[in-house]
This record gives sequence, structure tokens and C-alpha cells, in this order.
Amino acid sequence: MSAGSALALGGCAGLGATGARYDASSLSVDSTLLVATTRKPVNGARAKPWFGPERATSMTVARAKLVAPDESRLSLASVGLGSWRLDRIDATADAADLATQAGGGDVLIYVHGFKQTFETAVLDGAYLSDAIKFRGRTMVFAWPSKAGLFDYAYDRDSAMWSRDDFERVLSALVSAPSAGRVHIVAHSMGTMLTLESLRQLYARYGDTVTGKIGAVVFAAPDIDMDVFSSAIQRIGPLAGKITVIASTNDRALALSGQLAGGMTRVGAAEKAAIARLGVRVVDASQEGWGIINHDLFLSNAEVQQVIRRSIDGTAA
Repeated sequence: MSAGSALALGGCAGLGATGARYDASSLSVDSTLLVATTRKPVNGARAKPWFGPERATSMTVARAKLVAPDESRLSLASVGLGSWRLDRIDATADAADLATQAGGGDVLIYVHGFKQTFETAVLDGAYLSDAIKFRGRTMVFAWPSKAGLFDYAYDRDSAMWSRDDFERVLSALVSAPSAGRVHIVAHSMGTMLTLESLRQLYARYGDTVTGKIGAVVFAAPDIDMDVFSSAIQRIGPLAGKITVIASTNDRALALSGQLAGGMTRVGAAEKAAIARLGVRVVDASQEGWGIINHDLFLSNAEVQQVIRRSIDGTAA
């Protein structure tokens, strides 16, 4: 048995457990994903980089047209070198129209973390959705990041500044009568933004929103343990939707903790300490053999299966 298969998800399934499988993701059929961003457009978002690191006066809702990896036998993808590519951005409408854009089925929203460009955020969301074979519409919420190693404070403030707009996105989706469930995967600093928006969403709708929110996965959450504990106590049954993917050898979060005055980040804490807060926990410490171990949700197939099973477990 591998180290991963011995690990527990909330005391139940291990990382190596089998779950429902799908032959292909929706993105592999229609390589378009939705984007909601609080970044300022660059040259009307008509060409790369589309959206920059500055904060916009209003949120943009758009469709990102992607080019999928060529899976033919002689392609780069066939030897593991292919990748998704962002081709163009088409502005659509405002947040109120998101439910129509989503098409009435389940939605997977990816919220990126620290030090990301708009393009890398979109492509990471596409890669994750395809890797877990998600069936439904995929969306990326892109907040303003300077994508620089020494811009931690700017990124943190930008993430928190974006929480009202992310709540607008969530509210538009969960309030639509014909909408499916909303699943969220948030990475690193994006978890702080997501948790605050969920807190605001719950304050607005109460327990009635519970059935509309599916899996909430916090991958390597860059958030103070005390702040996390306080927030989850205010989101009622939504706390039971949360799965935390943690790794005690996450060196990026170790640095983040130093910048935060020595306070341990949730994603680098011991499993037992996180579980006491009432959420499900996956200890992925044995899954990371790299130098940083901060993006296991993108680089490790076992961790991706945890995300897949979290979504399956909340499907109607």
C-alpha cells in the first residue's frame, strides 16, 4: 500500500481509494470556461496579458476560450509535455447573468492563490477541471495579484478587497432556481478570500444556502488558524462542506507563517489540530517530494482524486 492510500479523508477514505470515474471532462468537449475577475483589463482584454495586477473599478465577467492539449499519438501531450493554452477572452455580461452562462448544471469555481498572473490562474483552473474529469461548467475567479515574490502584502489585501465581488458571484449562482450545486477549490491565499465570501453568503441566506453549495476544498490554505477557527464558527452547516488539504512540509506556507509573525498557517498545521475545528482534513505531507510542496492539487494525482471524491460525495 502506498503512503497516500494509507491516509485518511475525515477518517473515512484514504488518498488512494477509488471513487466514481468519468471518461472525459466537460472542458475536453467544450474548451470554454467562465471567468469573473476583479483585475483591471489591459487594452480592453483583447490580447495577452488580458488582465493585469491592478484593481478594477468593477468586476468583469467573461468567457475564456482555450485550446486543449493535442492528445494525438505524436503530440507533445502524448509524452507529458502538452498544456492548455488561452486563446481569447470574450466579455459577456455582469454577475447577475452568471446562472444563465453556467447553463443550469453543477459549477466548479477555482480561486487562485498568491503570485499568479491572470493567464496562469485561468490555465491552472482548466488543468484542474480536466484532471479531475469535472462534468459541468468551470469558472475561475481571478483577483488582482502582482505575481511577484515580494508582493505578499499587496496580494493579501487584494484578495480581501475582492470578497464582496466573489460573494456576488456565489449569490448569483445559488439564487438561481434551476442552478445545480456550486463546488469551490481555493488555493493558498485564495482560501482566505473564499472563506470570507462564504461567511458573507451565509449571513445573507442562512441555512437555505446549504443545499446549493457542494464541495469546498481548501488546498494549502494560507490563513491563520485563529482566523480560520473564528470564520468557520460563523458559517453554520457550510463548515461541514469543507475539506482541507494540508502538508506540514509546505515550505511556501512556512515562509508565509514567518511573514505573519510566526503564526502557523492552516495548510501547514498538523492534521489533528485542523480536524478539531470540525472540518475534514487530508494530510498530504507524504505526497510531496518537491522543494516547495505548495501546489500538490495540481501536481499530484492522489490529491486530485481527493478533490474528485469530495465533489462526488456532495453530488445530488
